Amino acid sequence: MQAELLLTNGRFTTLDRANPAPEAVAIAGGRILGVGTAAEMQALASPATQILDLGGRRVIPGLIDSHMHIIRGGLNYNMELRWDGVRSLAQAMEMLKRQVEVTPPPQWVRVVGGFTEYQFAERRLPTLDELNAVAPDTPVFILHLYDRALLNAAALRAVGYTRDTPEFPGGEIQRDAAGNPTGLLLAKPNATILYATLAKGPKLPPEYQLNSTRHFMREMNRLGVTTIIDAGGGYQNYPDDYAIIEKLHEDGEMTLRIAYNLFTQKPKQELADFAGWVKQVKPGQGDDLYRHNGAGEMLVYTAADFEDFRVERPDMPPGMEADLEPVVRLLAESRWPWRLHATYNETISRALDVFEKVHRDVPLTGLHWFFDHCETITDRNIDRIAALGGGIAVQHRMMYQGEDFVARYGAQAAERTPPIARMLSAGVPVGAGTDATRVASYNPWVSLAWLVTGRTLGGFRLYPPQNRLDRETALRLWTEANTWFSTEQGKKGRIAAGELADLVVLDRDYFAVPEAEIQDIESVLTLLGGKPVHGAGDFAGLAPPLPPAMPDWSPVRSFGGYQRRAAAASTQPFSVACGCASPCGVHGHAHARALAADIPVRDEAGFWGALGCSCWAF
Repeated sequence: MQAELLLTNGRFTTLDRANPAPEAVAIAGGRILGVGTAAEMQALASPATQILDLGGRRVIPGLIDSHMHIIRGGLNYNMELRWDGVRSLAQAMEMLKRQVEVTPPPQWVRVVGGFTEYQFAERRLPTLDELNAVAPDTPVFILHLYDRALLNAAALRAVGYTRDTPEFPGGEIQRDAAGNPTGLLLAKPNATILYATLAKGPKLPPEYQLNSTRHFMREMNRLGVTTIIDAGGGYQNYPDDYAIIEKLHEDGEMTLRIAYNLFTQKPKQELADFAGWVKQVKPGQGDDLYRHNGAGEMLVYTAADFEDFRVERPDMPPGMEADLEPVVRLLAESRWPWRLHATYNETISRALDVFEKVHRDVPLTGLHWFFDHCETITDRNIDRIAALGGGIAVQHRMMYQGEDFVARYGAQAAERTPPIARMLSAGVPVGAGTDATRVASYNPWVSLAWLVTGRTLGGFRLYPPQNRLDRETALRLWTEANTWFSTEQGKKGRIAAGELADLVVLDRDYFAVPEAEIQDIESVLTLLGGKPVHGAGDFAGLAPPLPPAMPDWSPVRSFGGYQRRAAAASTQPFSVACGCASPCGVHGHAHARALAADIPVRDEAGFWGALGCSCWAF
């Protein structure tokens, strides 16, 4: 076979230990034909071979997100104003104001996750008064992680919440002295109040959902992602809500590879859901672009804890084990891999009791089951997972919620949230992802920055050196390691002969840029099966063009997705008015809020470090 495409003059990081830094790569038939010296690869070329000079840029395998909600997110992407990456509340509110001006009734303006108040210079969320001033008539819904939502008065009218609206179980509609809703919804800690309210908003028609999903996939390609393992999600019903992605697959318009898990939707009907699904579809069914991957991340509702660190850890109900066991037993007997959402060690312990019980009757060996999240897991439970042959998928939720965790549990407890280095040393398969789009952002480079630096988006250093990763190890968790979680080892995740030709050419060298710049990396060329699905700069025009985002008022037309920060934004000092009576007596900085003994302040490199005083300093 002769090469269809030859990549030359690149700095290739293959993650193939037998061939770590070749000079050129040859591609044919959607796979990597050869990896070696320039002369060796040139010998595979023909007059028809396309040759791309990469200009000395860094090339890595296509990134794989082991936990994301791409299918649900794609249905809504074109409706959402993304604050991902925005570094000031002033800029965020200006974006909101501009979007309000073009959004027609009865549509909403929605900011649905992917940001944290700590990324803003002002270190706060907008007030309800500010929202009402910007949007007196257009409904505005802002979801902050899974802890709260802000609704302006127009949105309250649209959803019909009044003084007579009952409270949601595990949630709170904040009310004024007269009992009228203010517009603040709180998860305490159950987030159902948040996504049930969001579900009341208008939906895009199918034609627009197709367009929206295509734009979201291309946004992921822009950031170097070529594969996503979809974790299902609330209000993501199978098969109805999979019709759009299956249509795109049928029409040859997929620019990502997707492996999907099935997520049960109704409490007390979980076993019936899975009993029906195991008869309809089998793990691995599909092809390299779209395939079934198993069950979860919801298996039973009584086993679902919540990651809102502003409130106390929830105890799972006494019936958790009795509900979970028949589902796990069914999945094990059917040889269905599963994933289980578990934030806290207490939840993990009880789930492992069930898994070990089932394992005695139906061995779990080789099943590729795993936990998601595991922020507070102990060494003992890591070893229990290893003994059962399970894995752990970690996400950078702490980059968005680390300050809240420290405020509740202390800086020392936050040092192992999660203990990734310990997981790796125990031999547990570990993969990385984002849990986007409603909590953390979908940007993989933010996750890679978290793995390497151990810092939050606000710059606070969470992890000591022993729980941070070197850059190559972090990259492996986003490529080769993640193939275990879709049972596709040896098929992708490296730049090696015979593997799928999913490669990314970066706009800057991941291995050379300062740590502060890792989160700003993008792709200038993304190849899926050797075909360009994104191109920028010298490679602009190589990927097929997208139709304009639909509808014509879509925030994507004006703002796109993840917002680039200004080059100097990370080193600019700033101040906020907070009403404190005096500046810090040691450092002379203005007070913003007390948090803990280790208080962050920007250093000369633009990061946040500890001052050791009792104020936030800016």
